[in-house]
Amino acid sequence: KRALFAQHVKVMDESPSFRRRSPQKQKIHPHSMNTESVDYTEVRTSESPSGSPSIARSPRSKTMGTDNDVEHQRGGPGESSFPSSFPKRHGGMKTFFPWMRSYMFRRRLSFAAIGAAFLIVGVSVTFIMMKQHENVSFGGAGQFMGTSVSPDPNLSAAATSGMAAMAASKRKLKVATWNIAAINNNPFEYWITYDENPEYEKIMTAIEGFLENPGDKDVPVSSVFTEEMYGELEKRMTEVGWDNVKSYWDGDFKNRKIVTEFMKDPLLGSKRLASMPDRITNTINVVGSDEPVCRPTVINMYDGDLSTLPGWWSAWEKFMFDTPLQVEDKGEIKNDPPYKMLQPIKKAKYPDITEEEEKVSLPLQTMCGAIFDAILVHMMNTVSEPAVWQDLKRTMVENLNKQKVPHTLDILENVYGDSDVITLEEVSASLIEQARKRALGQKFWIVAPGDMDAVRDQNSVIFLSKETFPAGPSAEITALVESSFEEGVDVPIAKGDILAITATDRDGIPFVIAAFHGDTNGLATKPVLSAIMKAMASDSALVTHKLIFGLDANTYEKAKPGKQQDVLEWGKHYVSYGLTSCWGDVPNPSNYTTFNSRTYLQPQLNK
Repeated sequence: KRALFAQHVKVMDESPSFRRRSPQKQKIHPHSMNTESVDYTEVRTSESPSGSPSIARSPRSKTMGTDNDVEHQRGGPGESSFPSSFPKRHGGMKTFFPWMRSYMFRRRLSFAAIGAAFLIVGVSVTFIMMKQHENVSFGGAGQFMGTSVSPDPNLSAAATSGMAAMAASKRKLKVATWNIAAINNNPFEYWITYDENPEYEKIMTAIEGFLENPGDKDVPVSSVFTEEMYGELEKRMTEVGWDNVKSYWDGDFKNRKIVTEFMKDPLLGSKRLASMPDRITNTINVVGSDEPVCRPTVINMYDGDLSTLPGWWSAWEKFMFDTPLQVEDKGEIKNDPPYKMLQPIKKAKYPDITEEEEKVSLPLQTMCGAIFDAILVHMMNTVSEPAVWQDLKRTMVENLNKQKVPHTLDILENVYGDSDVITLEEVSASLIEQARKRALGQKFWIVAPGDMDAVRDQNSVIFLSKETFPAGPSAEITALVESSFEEGVDVPIAKGDILAITATDRDGIPFVIAAFHGDTNGLATKPVLSAIMKAMASDSALVTHKLIFGLDANTYEKAKPGKQQDVLEWGKHYVSYGLTSCWGDVPNPSNYTTFNSRTYLQPQLNK
């Protein structure tokens, strides 16, 4: 510092009014600076030609000169040489307080007075603004949505007091979010390590070869899912009142090659014509049984015989149309065959499907699902002996799938058990029920949607720590959020995707806590956040709540415009509401949150 100031000493000259020049800022290497303190001394230099003295500020330091040197320069100024800003006394008169004669003291006193005045004005203005805009000072959705709703004064006071208490105790919230994919019961979907049985790697490698280089095995669909099979399926679909899709069969699907034009068709994947019926009917949890019912296919826990195509088709047709299953839906027990559980494929959620296909999406997806399952059975019996691959599958199912829920709950208890809030996505009813019976149910309030999705059986769920939220959830506001979507805009969500609740923590801070399962393309992510903020801004109580939002946003580093949600655009969106994320205000596009190694034995090769 001394070296820096030594270069900046300026001598005032030719200046009767004693204007002080500002030194030019210079960069000094930090290692050249001496760290000893600097004592500033007023120095009077020799008189200028005009007869006026010059004043400079010089640092006093042992390394820059002795005290005698400074005293010699300083010398007491004569009466005739006082600056005009000093009161001049004659006849040896003295002021009552001699230090009042100091120019530096009066200068510092003036600066202090001006600073105090600015401070008083600033504090006054801040106080007035806080009184006029309480919703701004307390935070809340109203600040960003331009609401005219006045915040509830009691909740505002509680939120402020609670935040102060939380800050004073240095308490932080621990929040976890996890899409557990409870509906995934395909033992072959991801590569695993299975050293005990070398047949696993042989079969999986053979499947990859079949799909990557099919050669003469790339036969027409009609040679696997035969004309006779389609005729029986068409009759069944007509009997249940569905539209006829024979034109799609004759004009397109039966002539497609099973690998290059069906299994690897990217549009078939993005339209969900094979994966949607698989999602709904793959594994169905039924009332009164711990064991689910599975569709006859390769990619689930079905343990029936799949050694021949005719045997598979007989079991498949019976399952879809002749096997009523008891499923609980909104507290009501329904007894329907699986075909009644299928849902239309909406263009709003899956934009690649055409309007014509959307109208006949129920029979069209049923036909595509049957073709898909037939190809899988044909492929497995081609690359391996039925006894070999079916025995391997049974072993994998026992170790991977049937223990999936217990293993998931173990992870929640042992790894995330100290969380204050856990938001889960794609949760099955079975997992919720089992969680409540375990230690998790003693430690957490386990909150499921009031309108559970019993058909797809994938719901967003919230765990609240009973220690942090002793009173539990206050209310569910999912319906308010869903009613807050922009009018006229189709948002690609399904029942069970959103769960939004309110709760108050032990310090009295009111929260809105939401869990959301986004669509694969992330197109619903921004609209859902906007709806949450709009819902909060519309209510005098909610406007003061703090938001915790756990979701699988499904955003992309290199999004396809109009078809996928860009991660940086998502970041700008939540920042516009005054929010931030666990990845910061500007998420790193290459910071991927999901890593997996999918095999070729699953219904969405486009993933």
